[in-house]
Amino acid sequence: MAFEELLEDPVIQKYLHELVGPTGMPVAAAPPDGEVTDEELAEDLDLELNDVRRALFILYENDLATYRRLRDEDSGWLTYLWTFQYDNIPENLEEEMHRLHDALDGRQEYERNHEFYLCEICSIRFEFGEAMDFGFECPECGSPVESMDNDRLVNAMDDRLAALEDELNIDA
Repeated sequence: MAFEELLEDPVIQKYLHELVGPTGMPVAAAPPDGEVTDEELAEDLDLELNDVRRALFILYENDLATYRRLRDEDSGWLTYLWTFQYDNIPENLEEEMHRLHDALDGRQEYERNHEFYLCEICSIRFEFGEAMDFGFECPECGSPVESMDNDRLVNAMDDRLAALEDELNIDA
């Protein structure tokens, strides 16, 4: 898939934005063909060099950019030539979905295996042991904490897990 096609996908735009943030997004959204230096990118995009470097290293850490170093024979300075490799984005997104699935599965198990109490005034949630330690009173406001039914939360997690399993072709 070409850079242009990938960058038109709102999911991929969101993924890149989450990785590099708003200051790095111009770098991620404008990958040049071939090699480019961080200085060239900063000048072309009218960005601070540190913002460009930060975005490039984040892309590098996520296997979306590579670099090679050249040493100037006279000055000894290193020049980094960057190449964008967005072919890895679909695979990275799938790994993120697997991590989300695993985290959500663990959280759902936690929600199912614990009893919770809620202070309706402060909206603070306590596990049974915490609530008992506080004498079933909120430590912030002193009002009684009430048993909390988290079935809606667990059911929402069921739905989200089923959708992820369907998307990832995981047999539940």
